[in-house]
Amino acid sequence: MGIWMTGGILANANNTLETAHLFIDNGRIARIVKGDTAPDTTGHEVIDASGKLVSAGLIDMHVHLREPGFEHKETIATGTASAARGGFTTIACMPNTRPVIDTADTVRYVLDKAEAAGRSRVLPYGCITKNELGRELTDFAALKKAGVIGYTDDGVGVQSAQMMKDAMALAKSIGLPIIAHCEDNTLVEGAPVSEGEFAKKHGLKGIPNESEAIHVGRDILLAEATGVHYHVCHVSTEMSVRLIRHGKQIGVNVTSEVCPHHLLLSDEDIPGLDANWKMNPPLRTPRDVQAVIEGLEDGTIDMIVTDHAPHSAEEKAKGMQLAPFGIVGFETAFPLLYTKFVKTGRWTLRFLLDKMTVKPAEVFGLPWGTVEEGAEADLTVIDLDTEKEVDPAKFLSKSHNTPFIGWKLQGWPVLTMVAGKVVWAD
Repeated sequence: MGIWMTGGILANANNTLETAHLFIDNGRIARIVKGDTAPDTTGHEVIDASGKLVSAGLIDMHVHLREPGFEHKETIATGTASAARGGFTTIACMPNTRPVIDTADTVRYVLDKAEAAGRSRVLPYGCITKNELGRELTDFAALKKAGVIGYTDDGVGVQSAQMMKDAMALAKSIGLPIIAHCEDNTLVEGAPVSEGEFAKKHGLKGIPNESEAIHVGRDILLAEATGVHYHVCHVSTEMSVRLIRHGKQIGVNVTSEVCPHHLLLSDEDIPGLDANWKMNPPLRTPRDVQAVIEGLEDGTIDMIVTDHAPHSAEEKAKGMQLAPFGIVGFETAFPLLYTKFVKTGRWTLRFLLDKMTVKPAEVFGLPWGTVEEGAEADLTVIDLDTEKEVDPAKFLSKSHNTPFIGWKLQGWPVLTMVAGKVVWAD
C-alpha cells in the first residue's frame, strides 16, 4: 500500500501554481498526476492536501541541537521535533556541544540519537580544531568516515590564518567543505550588541562590522590559495556581502548563508535590554539589512538558514550583557519570510522555496530538495492562508527565546514527511 497526497499545489520554476497529486511508494515519489481531477486512490492511504502548498522538505544547514551537554536548552529529540514542525526535513547541526563533535564517537552519538528520535534527518558537522580551541586540527579523515558533512568551529572564529589555511588544505584533500564562523576576537570581547546607536544609548560595548568582514576577506584569499569549498556562516554585514561577491566574481569556490532575523531586523528595532534580541552575529544597521537582502537576491548569498540557537529562560533572563547569544528559529522561519517578502510582492514563492530547498541541496551536494518523480519523498505541506500569532508557549523546542513574539504571520507548515513517513502533522 502506498500513499496518495491529493490536491496539493506545486510552485513551479516559472512561478506558476498548479494542482498536483503525488503517489508515494517505498519512501519515494513514484508518480505525479497534475490537474484538478484526483486519481483513483483505492487501496492506498490518502493525505488530503487540498489547497495547500506542497514543497520539497525544507533544508536548514545551520542549527544548534545542544546535545550532548546542554540538554536543559534542547535535546536532539526536541530539536528535531521543532524542526519538523517548522517544515524542515534535513538539518545540519553545529559541533559546539559539550563534548564538542571532534571525535568519531561523538558523531555516532548524534547520529544514533537522531535516528532514535525519528523526526528530521540530521547531518552533523565536525570541529575544525580539537575542543574548538584553535590550537590543533581534528582528525578530518576519521570524522568524515563517521559521517560529518564538513568542518566548522561555529561559535568561535578560527583566529590563526595558518591554522585555517592548513584546515582548508586538508578539507580540500578529502573532499569536504570548511564552514566558517567569521569573527575576529580582538574586536568583540565583552560586546553584546552591534556597534551603533543602540549600544551608545545603553552604554554597551559594540561589535563592529569589520570583526566579521576581516575573517571573510582573509578566508576568501585562503580558499583561493587552497581551492577548498569555503562556506560563510550567517552573513550580516554589507562589507561581507561585498567581499563574497568579489570572491565569486574571481572564481573562488565561496558560498554563504543568511538568517531570517538578519533579513528582517536591524539594531534600530531592538526595543530595550531584552536578551531575546541578542544573537551572534548581532542585529546590524538598516544599511546592512538591505545589503544582505540584495545579496540573497543577486545570488551572492546562496541560501537561508535559521541558526536555531535555543537557550533557557533563566539564561536569557540574565540581561543583554550577560545572557548567551542566540534565538530559536525552526518554527517561525518560513512564516516570517513568506509573510514579509512573498506576501508583500518583493519575492516570488518559488524564489523563497529555492533558497530553503534547492540551493542548500546544490551547495552541499545533498540528494534532496526537489519534488519530482523518483525523488525521495521529503515533503512539507504549508497552509499559505491561515494567519496565526507567534506564540513561544506552543513551540516544540524546549526553549522560547525569540524576538518575534506576537507577530501575525501566514505560511505555516501543517505536515512534514521524511522519506515517505509523516514525522509531524498539525
